[in-house]
Amino acid sequence: MKRLHVHVAVENLADSIRFYSSMFANEPTVQKVDYAKWMLDDPRVNFAISQRGAQSGLNHLGIQVESSSELDEMQARLKSLQPDIAKEENVSCCYAKSDKYWVTDPQGIAWETFHTLDTIPVYGDDHIEQTNEAACSVPAQAAKATCCAPTSAKTAVTEKCC
Repeated sequence: MKRLHVHVAVENLADSIRFYSSMFANEPTVQKVDYAKWMLDDPRVNFAISQRGAQSGLNHLGIQVESSSELDEMQARLKSLQPDIAKEENVSCCYAKSDKYWVTDPQGIAWETFHTLDTIPVYGDDHIEQTNEAACSVPAQAAKATCCAPTSAKTAVTEKCC
């Protein structure tokens, strides 16, 4: 079964955690100093927020699948829509290891389709203290909208994300 994924960049993480915890009537499933995630069953959604120097607002949308076969099925659908989809395997981002595909919809919104393989203790591949420069971003093929938006064009080319 698939789960809708929504990621919002926020200005104040603590205020946003209070707001969304009240709205969802649940505390975050994952909470870090710069990130929080709710894995909700009603509605069935993976809702994440982060405070990592990105412009506030919708960061990206996605579909989280539960198996490699579901990811393969989604990849085939996406490839029929956008032949140059961006593929990432075993990437580290948003405190998780995942296989994923990225596309951009006609409005320029980045869509991530992913299968989570494991949790990790860091936000991305780098293990250094994060600054305003994000460790994760949408691949260049899907860079009209950005995941964990980069602060410069050079970081948008090959970095990975949520």
